[in-house]
Amino acid sequence: MSAKPLRVAVISTGWISSVSIRAIVRRPHLELVGVWVHNPDKVGRDAGEIVGLGPIGVLTTGDLDDIIALKPDCVLYGAASAEMDAAAVRDYVRLLNGGLNVVTTNTPGMMFPDRWIPDLADQVRAAAEAGRVTIYTSGIEPGFAGDQFAVLLTTLSNTIRTIRAQEIFDYSAYPNRDLMVTAMGFGEPLDFTPLLELEGAQQFAWGPPIGLVAKALGVELDGISEKYERVLTPRDLHVACGLIPAGTVGAVRAETTGVVDGQPFITIEHINRMAPDLAPEWATAPNGTYRLIIEGQPHMQCDLRLGTEDTAESANANAMEATAMRVVNAIPYVVEAAPGIATSLDLPITAPRGALDSPIR
Repeated sequence: MSAKPLRVAVISTGWISSVSIRAIVRRPHLELVGVWVHNPDKVGRDAGEIVGLGPIGVLTTGDLDDIIALKPDCVLYGAASAEMDAAAVRDYVRLLNGGLNVVTTNTPGMMFPDRWIPDLADQVRAAAEAGRVTIYTSGIEPGFAGDQFAVLLTTLSNTIRTIRAQEIFDYSAYPNRDLMVTAMGFGEPLDFTPLLELEGAQQFAWGPPIGLVAKALGVELDGISEKYERVLTPRDLHVACGLIPAGTVGAVRAETTGVVDGQPFITIEHINRMAPDLAPEWATAPNGTYRLIIEGQPHMQCDLRLGTEDTAESANANAMEATAMRVVNAIPYVVEAAPGIATSLDLPITAPRGALDSPIR
């Protein structure tokens, strides 16, 4: 007789959470038992109807205590807030203290908590240990392309001089205006200061995955350097997040580098454009490409491309699905893991279970 399915609850019904809900419903080893929503208009509705599945018999709630009372084996957390980590950590602590395992695509610092805010890491770790449960953070970037994928490729290495992970994406189909404009600076003049240009901002996002790679390779980081560049668009661009006027930023390049023995060693580079012809001097590739370049013996270059078409819509949709699957597929492994904050170095390869393509149950 097969084991009972793991009972899973999902926090929010945004893009990542909706993909996750649809995947959980079709996986025979998982059972969706609860969904939390922020919007009062969504409370009490069938979660399947909200995410485009039709009725599945799971009604949403706006009270986190309802989720805790369900006692699921794991909670998938996909909620976003203007408070970012501060809001998420409050929820994590409540869930963990309630004895619930958590997987999340938020909070990149928890991918390697040694390089996260110490007070937040201490709060989350203490709650996980008190509840005797585990919390795990992942995604496609950060969470895989620049960290676990890079570590996997180094298993082919004899010597390594540098590691460079590049995200080469067209962001014209990405609708999140706060992220595109406020954080990255698209659509603003050069005298505007986006979040990515603030000192330490890149370390906050990509310092943890760089730290994870360094730990895997047994090297000590001297520190992390940051570089941020922008290129203006010569014409108006009408994109998913709104108008990018001519003469404002249409392409962004962020380079975060872990320094070892005074030399650049591990770099995570994001090259993001709102039109494919902008900034041709930067690295190019088919849209939706994550490229790993390892200088050493042997020399390696590996391109991971998401999507079946060279369009922003295909790349973004597939990247979102990959992000969600990193945590959906990890659920059984997290449930089985030792209490605390788990990283990709602590878990086995989180190969999917029940992923054979078949109609939704």
